[in-house]
Amino acid sequence: MPRLKKLNIPYTLTTRAYDSIKEYILEGRLQEEERLTEESLANQLGISKSPIREALNRLETEGFIRIAPRRGAYLRQSSLEEIEDMYDLREALEVHVVRSAHLTPALLTQLDHSVKRLRALLKANDKANYIEEDVRFHAMLADATRNKELCRVLQNVQNRIWLSRRKTYDLSSSLAPGFHQSIVTALRQKDREKAQALMRQHIANVRERLVIFLRKVSRPGGERELD
Repeated sequence: MPRLKKLNIPYTLTTRAYDSIKEYILEGRLQEEERLTEESLANQLGISKSPIREALNRLETEGFIRIAPRRGAYLRQSSLEEIEDMYDLREALEVHVVRSAHLTPALLTQLDHSVKRLRALLKANDKANYIEEDVRFHAMLADATRNKELCRVLQNVQNRIWLSRRKTYDLSSSLAPGFHQSIVTALRQKDREKAQALMRQHIANVRERLVIFLRKVSRPGGERELD
């Protein structure tokens, strides 16, 4: 007798669990040594373990967490060298995106709207949604290359970088809207070379501030130096 296909876990329930856990991470509330378990998350969210398991698997795939068998999930951590390597890769990808994106009036309008939302979220100090909007801006440009593999790699790099930046939000958040607007303006003027230079400067600026901060806090008494 043919076996019945296993029913899929309700999409909305899994997605809601994913969104809730991801927001918790992006807001910087998950500590590096903190352990997430299916049981504790299910109890907190009031749902069964199955959608929690699916949500955690998705977050691991996207580079936010690492799952230790029979122990739980932990925040994914990167060394300073890994962070610098990721920024090198991100810069190369983002500059290529600006050079090869297929621009349309609709896309440029969407990018303008993204800049406006980013400014509003910065003013409201809405960190989680600010991060999402920042990532969305870069993702819209990446999607315009029509290169799915590039988009996948860039998204993974973005996720891992944000884990390092989540506690240093104030270092560069105020500068991003200006860079984004300048990039859109250059693209609207069909000046690809200027847009590439601005994107390179944007990524380099964030990397420099983050690396300086991480080097300081890695020294004895480093966190006090920044007070």
